[in-house]
Amino acid sequence: MDRTSVIFGNPIDKKTVKKAEKSKAKFIKKFGDDTQKQYHLGLEPIKEIKEIRIQNLVLADKPLELPDDAVIVGNIRMGFGHYRIAMAIASCAQALGRTPVWMDLASFDATGSRMIRHQNDLYSTGSKLSQKIGLFNKLVWEPLNSEGFKKITYNAADQKNSELLAPLYADLPKDVPYIGTHVWPSQGAVHAGLTHVVNAIPDNWPMGLHLAEGSIHAVQTPFAYLGYKKLNGFAKTALKPIPDDDLKMVGHYIDHELVENVEHDCAKRVERLETGAPVRFLMTVGGAGAGGDLYLAMTKHLLPYISAGKAELWINFGDHLAMWEVFKKNLPEIEKDAKAYFDDYEGLSKWAETLDGPSKAGITVFCNKNIFEAVYSTNLLMRKADVLITKPSELAFYPVPKLMMRHIGGHEVYGAIYAREMGDSTFECETPAALCDMIDTLLNDKAILKQLNKRIVELKNFGVYNGGYEVVKLAIKGR
Repeated sequence: MDRTSVIFGNPIDKKTVKKAEKSKAKFIKKFGDDTQKQYHLGLEPIKEIKEIRIQNLVLADKPLELPDDAVIVGNIRMGFGHYRIAMAIASCAQALGRTPVWMDLASFDATGSRMIRHQNDLYSTGSKLSQKIGLFNKLVWEPLNSEGFKKITYNAADQKNSELLAPLYADLPKDVPYIGTHVWPSQGAVHAGLTHVVNAIPDNWPMGLHLAEGSIHAVQTPFAYLGYKKLNGFAKTALKPIPDDDLKMVGHYIDHELVENVEHDCAKRVERLETGAPVRFLMTVGGAGAGGDLYLAMTKHLLPYISAGKAELWINFGDHLAMWEVFKKNLPEIEKDAKAYFDDYEGLSKWAETLDGPSKAGITVFCNKNIFEAVYSTNLLMRKADVLITKPSELAFYPVPKLMMRHIGGHEVYGAIYAREMGDSTFECETPAALCDMIDTLLNDKAILKQLNKRIVELKNFGVYNGGYEVVKLAIKGR
């Protein structure tokens, strides 16, 4: 079905449609035409993450045999965000008695997968440039991420390009529950004729980029719901709205292990505050290391607090050990004092299990080449941390007190605004000075952290963190 010329009953101009067709033709020329190829898929367990029993879809020689209770979680790696959301939904699927099945669209040797990897590389390059070149960020990156991706016409090209993903879905039953944690897997599933597709939209800033007509669109917040319902600002003139059955507000996409333990983890944080234990800061530097200047400034600022026994610092370098080299070069004293878990996820897990008890002030750093271990390491330590230091990406929605860094891309601004209004986060601190001042405040005024933890428990009781369960239920039910 053509989903490029008309989107939710809104006609797309011929110039945009022609441009979309040229885009698809360009990728076919660059990566080959496999639209008539018969792909088969098989299952392999993802053994790295013990907490979730996930089956991974890989290319195979014979047709796929899925378990009857399978829920497919379609995703791509674009930074860590979409992987993290996919893990959360897989965790909730398992908690609901289903078998989560992982489908990374970028992992296959196929035209559509090559197209995704190419576009991801471009996005990653743009993101890194935006942190290094202020003028590029101001004139190109911020406007593209906040307004360029917002236009409904942007969706037309993605819809046409995503037709190239359809061959990878040939083995999947048409009625299998399918949840996309990026719009491209959702669009590909719809083009392939799947009928129980949920498009789990990650951000709080409504954008045409995230539309996958033919799926149920799930959003995490009231702001996003109204913005998508009205397609507000997606064109210069008013547009026909998204139909009721195509849009649902579900709450935050959070792992079952985190939701289930909110009260316990918040109580432990308050207990540490009241007994004067070192305040535990968890930094999510991640794979790309965007905002490196901010991380270095905060780490340097925390060192005297750590020496005085007032703070602990845990740093997840994701799967890019190069950032550890940057830290050592700029803060040589950190190498002597830090405890390291490099490609030692088992050791990190065992250490995390001890952290309900007392721990000493110090620095712990960790990094894993394996993407699943790199992402899930933050989950392990998030439960034990007192403050999560993060940019307002997917982690803006997680049930842990957050110190919010400068955003990367204009769309993230609205995650920071939402989190501070919900009351489980600080406001966005954009400069090294602002971040260090907030660190001082959190360390010297414990009432703030107590309030943040109180609010997290309240939000859980309101059902705010139940989005992962809800999207699984939507996919199982279908339309």
